[in-house]
Amino acid sequence: DKLQSLLELLPEHDLPEDLKSKHCKRCVVIGSGGILHGSELGHLLNQFDIVIRLNDAPVQGYTDHVGNKTTIRMTYPEGAPLSEHEYHPASLFVAVLFKSVDFNWLRAMIKNETL
Repeated sequence: DKLQSLLELLPEHDLPEDLKSKHCKRCVVIGSGGILHGSELGHLLNQFDIVIRLNDAPVQGYTDHVGNKTTIRMTYPEGAPLSEHEYHPASLFVAVLFKSVDFNWLRAMIKNETL
């Protein structure tokens, strides 16, 4: 019931059209562990059709190693960017919710309330 009431508050329940129309041929998931530092694989990672980044690992300043393309950013609410300027309009932000407090966070975000 709690999830259903939150979904009803959201303006859209589907993927953006540009993602729905993509036929995902090559995808890459990039974590935030730092293993790519020094790899200089950024140019290769940018060539994937879909680039999924986990958590809030930095891209700026590390593009030679991790690329700069982000199609989807997935994170827990506590890892979500704090500034609206960190949500890039060309990528989809996916909040991974599983704790009760996560659903409280989402409700506060939707209603622009302090949590």
